[in-house]
Amino acid sequence: MSNLSSSTQNSEQKQTETNISTTEPKPSYVKLAMRNMVRKGGTSLKHFALTTITLIGILVGLAYLTR
Repeated sequence: MSNLSSSTQNSEQKQTETNISTTEPKPSYVKLAMRNMVRKGGTSLKHFALTTITLIGILVGLAYLTR
């Protein structure tokens, strides 16, 4: 049953891709990234926060070691 729904989704995705490609130019990487970030908002914010905290921690650690 999973294979049947998977093949149905694949055919719908291909149909959507062909509709998009015939009516308008292919979206840019930035546009696709922004769309994905909006779709997965909570996860993106969590990753952004972890990255920011990690970078600040590394900078503070280096400043402490080199003083």
